[in-house]
Amino acid sequence: MKKLNNFWLLVFFALSLVYMEFVLVRQNTGNLFSRDSFSMLLFTLSFSAGLYFLATLASGRGIYISGLFLLFITGTLYSSQLVYFKFFRTYYTLYSAGNAGDVFREFFGTILTVTAKNLGSIILLFIPFFLFLAFGNMAFAFSKTDWKKKALVLCTIAVFHLAGLGTIYSGSHSPNSPYDLYFNSNYPVLSVEKLGLLTTVRLDMIRLAIGWTPELAPTQDPASDAGTDADDDDGLPENPAEEAPENPDSGEAHEDPVVKPVTYNSMNIDFDSLLSNTGNETLKQMHDYFKNVTFTNKNDYTGRYEGYNLILITAEGFSSLAVNETVTPTLYKMASQGYRFENFYTPIWGVSTSDGEYVATTGLIPKSGVWSYSKSGDNYMPFALGNQLKTLGYLTKAYHDHTYTYYDRDITHPNMGYDYKGIGNGLDVKKTWPESDIEMMEKTMGEYVESQPFHVYYMTVSGHMLYNFTGNYIAHKNRDLVSGLPYTTGPKAYLATQIEFDRAMELLLQTLLEKGIADRTLIAISGDHYPYGLADSEISELLGHKVETNFELYKSTFILYTPGMEPETIEKPMSSLDILPTLSNLMGLEYDSRLLMGRDIFSDAAPLVIFQNRSFITEKGMYNAVTNTFTAFDGQTVDESYVSSIQGIVNNRFYYSAMILDKDYYRVVYGK
Repeated sequence: MKKLNNFWLLVFFALSLVYMEFVLVRQNTGNLFSRDSFSMLLFTLSFSAGLYFLATLASGRGIYISGLFLLFITGTLYSSQLVYFKFFRTYYTLYSAGNAGDVFREFFGTILTVTAKNLGSIILLFIPFFLFLAFGNMAFAFSKTDWKKKALVLCTIAVFHLAGLGTIYSGSHSPNSPYDLYFNSNYPVLSVEKLGLLTTVRLDMIRLAIGWTPELAPTQDPASDAGTDADDDDGLPENPAEEAPENPDSGEAHEDPVVKPVTYNSMNIDFDSLLSNTGNETLKQMHDYFKNVTFTNKNDYTGRYEGYNLILITAEGFSSLAVNETVTPTLYKMASQGYRFENFYTPIWGVSTSDGEYVATTGLIPKSGVWSYSKSGDNYMPFALGNQLKTLGYLTKAYHDHTYTYYDRDITHPNMGYDYKGIGNGLDVKKTWPESDIEMMEKTMGEYVESQPFHVYYMTVSGHMLYNFTGNYIAHKNRDLVSGLPYTTGPKAYLATQIEFDRAMELLLQTLLEKGIADRTLIAISGDHYPYGLADSEISELLGHKVETNFELYKSTFILYTPGMEPETIEKPMSSLDILPTLSNLMGLEYDSRLLMGRDIFSDAAPLVIFQNRSFITEKGMYNAVTNTFTAFDGQTVDESYVSSIQGIVNNRFYYSAMILDKDYYRVVYGK
């Protein structure tokens, strides 16, 4: 049998990489390649030529060994990304890979389970390696490649790469287009689908090396944060000092009304002085931007809970799916008898699970590519509730019922103003996987309930995936309580983990009542992310219909509750980004609303829910950035300028939120 020459080795590498890209996207998202994927094909062919060039630096059998090595490394990269996606619903970045030791130690058993569950897909990704191992020596001649041919290969690499860039430049420059993903934004899931995994990894390497921050998109003047009417950010008067208008004359006899001046959640920041005293162009741009953002107004809810105790909880995997009158009666009571936020969303942000915690506690959008909470550990964070309330004499405590150092919480949480305990530095709970939220409550409540006023922050863990009854201690513990539910194993196990959290809340409320402080304690609960340990089909099972994955998947419940309060319904769209400013206003705290990316939901600021892929929801409708379509709510009409205006606001908030983190901007503003 005549052996194939080296040209066919190049073809084999090309087919192998295109095949692995196909398997990865198909297995993880269920999508097939679209017309936007042509760029991915060209970049992949460039990488294929690169693998061929590296393999043929050797000669004879050395080419075979080099080829095996390169195919094995490539298969390992694709399969590890596949497993990571199944675990976290995103692809890992090099920054995350640099912290892989922590992830591996904390989730070793779970990672093995996910790997075993997806072994078939992993084998598919290694088929090119197995084929080359079995037939490579028989099929290819592995002749020595002279330098002229090597130079031709280098030209081939360049040609395919330039062709890929050409298709990007010639195509759409809209959000989530290949152009946007390549140059402006970092959304790994779409980037892998439209540019390919290898290109996504290459961009990630370059961005990490140069400290890249997403650029402002050209749809909006960076100094303007235009609002829903394309003239101001939040529908407020352009002049923050403008007073509220008088009531119109009804034609009836009446006394002149007492007109209260509009006041704002603002602080005395001299942006003009800041502008004149810096030569840093980025800081100048930031000062100019924040100077022109409109304040949110103080309102009837301002200070409603001033002096109250505050318990803030970020609950692992908590969502509306966990609120059930029969299964989780305490959560149901708190959700239905408190403030009922009918349109609350908890987006995910694509780098780490701590992103959801970061958003809820800082009011900032995480920076793509890094662990934002960890990166904030050395920054000045004056608006963190721990720091705000500590200065008012509150006892401030934080707890997490898992390893205290994970995600650098031993650095970030003290920096946010808390006396922090987790497993390993003072919180003595039974080491299981996951650990018990009930036990955490039992061990911690005595540390603060006798010392008022107090503010306590909890990050729970009982609701953690995987949702099964063999590797999840909490699900197994509560298995009998869900055995009669009409669901498959995954949804049952998920609800079993949330029962643990529900009973922890029951214990908390009971203790507050016994101490006579329940009616002076405000409790706020949100999830860190939707329960992505469940497949979309399992979430659909719990919902009773097929879940819509761009918006509905992230719709959740925000519990804001004080025992004995009068229930109140809020229809305005809201997200976890709005939690910090909303609580700050309710507690009557001094903060500057311009310097947060969320807004006090009780102010008259126009609502804006922002998602990682730059989709958004406003009071007028929903914009899907993946399909580039806006769906107006009933009775609403908008034009293209409206959508463009909101896109500009969204782009601004992504960019300036990242810059607040990068530049330690609060320290700059407040001279700390």
